[in-house]
Amino acid sequence: MRYRRFGKTNLRLSVFSLGTMRYLATPENAWYTIQQAIAQGINHLETARGYGQSEEFLGRAIASGLSVPRSQLHITTKIPPTADADMMGRYIDSSLERLNLDYVDCLGIHGLNTWEHLQWVQAKNGCMQAVWSAVADGRVRHVGFSTHAPLEVILAAIDTGFFEFVNLHYYYFFQRNAPAIELALQKDMGVFIISPGDKGGRLYNPPQTLIDLCHPFSPLELSYRFLLSDSRITTLSLGAANPEELATPLQVADQDYPLTEEEVTIFNCLESHSHQVLSTNKCSQCYECLPCPEKINIPEVLRLRNLTMAYDMKEYGEYRYGMFENAGHWFPGMKGNRCTECGDCLPKCPENLNIPSLLQDTHRRLQGKVGRRLWG
Repeated sequence: MRYRRFGKTNLRLSVFSLGTMRYLATPENAWYTIQQAIAQGINHLETARGYGQSEEFLGRAIASGLSVPRSQLHITTKIPPTADADMMGRYIDSSLERLNLDYVDCLGIHGLNTWEHLQWVQAKNGCMQAVWSAVADGRVRHVGFSTHAPLEVILAAIDTGFFEFVNLHYYYFFQRNAPAIELALQKDMGVFIISPGDKGGRLYNPPQTLIDLCHPFSPLELSYRFLLSDSRITTLSLGAANPEELATPLQVADQDYPLTEEEVTIFNCLESHSHQVLSTNKCSQCYECLPCPEKINIPEVLRLRNLTMAYDMKEYGEYRYGMFENAGHWFPGMKGNRCTECGDCLPKCPENLNIPSLLQDTHRRLQGKVGRRLWG
């Protein structure tokens, strides 16, 4: 296991963190998963108020005794932004009670996803007043935020100067937030990547086309290497549902060196294959087409089409596409069939894509069962 400095917090975190959203079968399963993670060198455990019984199960594990002292573990919980300080204060106290802790190393504002959330954070009597009070009396050591927001909101949140770390989406197959990572580096903030194995492409169960293109590496291994090779990134979330799911990712926990020539060649081949298959219908993810009058998240819809067509990542595409209209501010935007062919996007597109046609095509390919967040 390798360890990296978590920005201005000066904590040294393992390059993999145990995210505890999925270990919720029983308290016993949670305890065994946590113990196995610690035994493998993970020293950062992450939970959230909104993750079902996750805080409670982690608190039971802490109370029953773990294999290392509390001082050697770094624990993060996340609480959603609130419009007033009193509610945030109550949430902090209840999270600490469930966790059986006097303090958390890190508190993340969970889901700072909209301009309204940012207004709450910046308001004179908003939620941060309670957070600063908790920092002052030692209940919270460090403060950051997690986000599923548009890039512009993320950059604005980083620029407030309130935060010591950011927890965000960034993967080989989704590099939109690269400017946020660069700005976080300039601000000396820790960078914590959300779920690279799943939301980065459901890479625990990749399609055969992607397996073949990534050979002799697995798609999951390459995804982790893409992130571990980036020294701006501190740690990656590993959301194991049981101890067995720790094994495969942690095989690369010491591989934090720059990408090898062979790895670079494979990434170049992936890009070349995408261009070849999609040809003149490939969306370059420039985001110039927004805003859409029908509130369709055009770049994300077409990103899912890119991945489905180029790499046969249809299962992932259906999984994410099904979230549209069903996950609120966590995954905003309407489905592609909402397009009225108004033509507003067409002159904005530098590739001259027939965007209305591609939106309808994506909907035909990826419409399936309705999706939702695991913890809504």
